[in-house]
Amino acid sequence: MIKIVQICVVALLLTMLTPLVHAVELNGKLVQGGLVWGQLSPGSEVSLNGEPVKIGPNGEFVFGFGRDEGPTASLVILHRDGTREERTLRIKKREFDIERVEGLPPKTVTPPPEWRERRKVETGKVREARSHMADNMHWSRGFIRPAEGRFSGFYGSQRILNGQPRSPHYGLDIAGPTGTPIHAPAGGVVRLAVPDFLLEGGIVIIDHGFGVTSTLFHMNSVDVKEGTWVHQGDLIGTIGATGRASGPHVDWRVNWKDVRLDPQLLINDSIEE
Repeated sequence: MIKIVQICVVALLLTMLTPLVHAVELNGKLVQGGLVWGQLSPGSEVSLNGEPVKIGPNGEFVFGFGRDEGPTASLVILHRDGTREERTLRIKKREFDIERVEGLPPKTVTPPPEWRERRKVETGKVREARSHMADNMHWSRGFIRPAEGRFSGFYGSQRILNGQPRSPHYGLDIAGPTGTPIHAPAGGVVRLAVPDFLLEGGIVIIDHGFGVTSTLFHMNSVDVKEGTWVHQGDLIGTIGATGRASGPHVDWRVNWKDVRLDPQLLINDSIEE
C-alpha cells in the first residue's frame, strides 16, 4: 500500500513538473513595436498568429509586433516531445505623437508621375533585401545606436509633411552634422547599399538573421558594398540629407520580416512605453 502511494506521489510530482520543464522565457518587450526572443529545445516548432516562426539549431527564435498590433497575439509551441503549448500574449498599447515636418522639397512629398516606375524598382529592391531568412543570429547580441546626435524623429508618430498628413514614421531619426559617422547597429550581411534612392537617398540594409533587418536612410556617403559582412560598430557611411530630408540625419529602421519595429526599444536610450 505504501509503495502504491509512493508511486502515485511520484507520478503527481512529474505531472506538476512537466509545465516547468517546458516553460519558455520570453525576452524583450510585449508592446507595440517590440522585438521578442526566446529559446526552446532543438526540434521544437513555434507559430505566431498562425504563421511559422524560424527556429535556430539550438532552439532560438525571434518575432516582433507592429505599431498597430492588437491587444493580444497567439503563440503556439509544439515541443519536441509532442506537447502542445498555447499562450495568449498581452500586447501593451502605446500612444504616438503627431510630428510636423516642414521645408521638404515639394516633389518628395507628392512624387511626380515620372517617378513612379523608378519607385517601383526601388521599393522592390527594399522588399527583396528584407525577405531573407539567414541563419546568422546577430540580433541576439543586442543593438547599439548607429550614430551620435539628438533624436529628432520617433517611431510611430503621425507625420504631417509640408502641411499634408502622411503615413506614420517607422524609424528613429538621429540628427547630426553632415559627415557624422554611421556604424552598424548590429552585425550581419549587407543586402542593399545604394547612394541615391529618390526618397531614402543613400540607403543601407543589413540582414541580422531570422528576418531581422536594419535599414538606414539619408546617408551622405555609403561606405559598404552589397554582399559584405559587417560587425557591430563597423563604419558603414555618414549622416547626410539625401532623399526626402529637411536636414542632415540618419533614419534608422528595424524590421522583423515585413513587421516594422521600434529601434529605440532595442538600445539603452530607454523610452516610456
